[in-house]
Amino acid sequence: MKNAVPLVQWTTFHHPFFQNRPLHLARTEQGLCRVTWPTETFETLRTWVEQKIPNAVLVEDATALEAYVQHLHEYVDGTRKSFTLPVDMRGTAFQQAVWQALTKIPYGETRSYSEIAHAIGNPQSVRAVGTANGANPVPIIVPCHRVIGKNATLTGFRGGLQVKETLLQLEGYHDFTNKGHARFQF
Repeated sequence: MKNAVPLVQWTTFHHPFFQNRPLHLARTEQGLCRVTWPTETFETLRTWVEQKIPNAVLVEDATALEAYVQHLHEYVDGTRKSFTLPVDMRGTAFQQAVWQALTKIPYGETRSYSEIAHAIGNPQSVRAVGTANGANPVPIIVPCHRVIGKNATLTGFRGGLQVKETLLQLEGYHDFTNKGHARFQF
């Protein structure tokens, strides 16, 4: 019999790639549902869970997230190029479409916001694509960092432009201008 109270298990990921600042990972029984950036706190995770999974019980459980932590370690160590573990993406139908399009961007490549808007069949929605990209609850795994401005500039990024640049460089992508602005430029 299914438990009536949703369970969200979480753990913390540390790595020199992020100057050992913590990323908080959370999962439901369906899969990974949230990854915070090093600039975000545990309270960010707690608030997100309260908003997206009402009445959930948040329990620290490193064992339950061991495979996700291993995948992240392999990625930042440069030995993993894709993620194969399940995710539990919670958002609107539009956000879901954008996030699904992000998963199709190959490692080491980028797309512009307008290319994503075209890919989801809504070419007029460039700014909304930027907003959905910024709301991605499982960054890195769903590679929102691979979306850059149409003119190849880095653009607004919840994790910070330096993190975006570093992630792209990790993947061997250097064909961008790092003079982007912290606000979205599509």
